[in-house]
Amino acid sequence: MELTPEQLVSEFHDAVMELYFARKRISLLESENEALRRRLSLGAEPPATEGS
Repeated sequence: MELTPEQLVSEFHDAVMELYFARKRISLLESENEALRRRLSLGAEPPATEGS
């Protein structure tokens, strides 16, 4: 299957957007992980999650 130049640009744009949102999510998870590690190092219980 060959893509037109416009389709290639569109596919590239989609991939860049997916990467952007994945990096944002990773950053949020890293921050949450760090906060949980700090809580655990202080001997505090992590907050209970709903439905657990």
